[in-house]
Amino acid sequence: MVSDIKELNRNLAEQINLEALANRQSPFAGKFVGIANGQVVTTADSLDKAISLLLAKKPDRQKTFCFEAGVDYSEVQEIWETC
Repeated sequence: MVSDIKELNRNLAEQINLEALANRQSPFAGKFVGIANGQVVTTADSLDKAISLLLAKKPDRQKTFCFEAGVDYSEVQEIWETC
């Protein structure tokens, strides 16, 4: 069941990201999007804020997903620091 929810979350994230890449006027473009159980739960200007809001609403991390909309994830993304 958790794998089904993870797939729903990923599919929605991919759909939102494609929309944000195609249309920079999308309300999601440049925002961090928090998804839980296959639905958008929150958007924020920072990753920390998005995660905080997402976990406040849906604390089960296995059923959540957070990403930055409008990023081309087919390219290599470098991570400079982790918390």
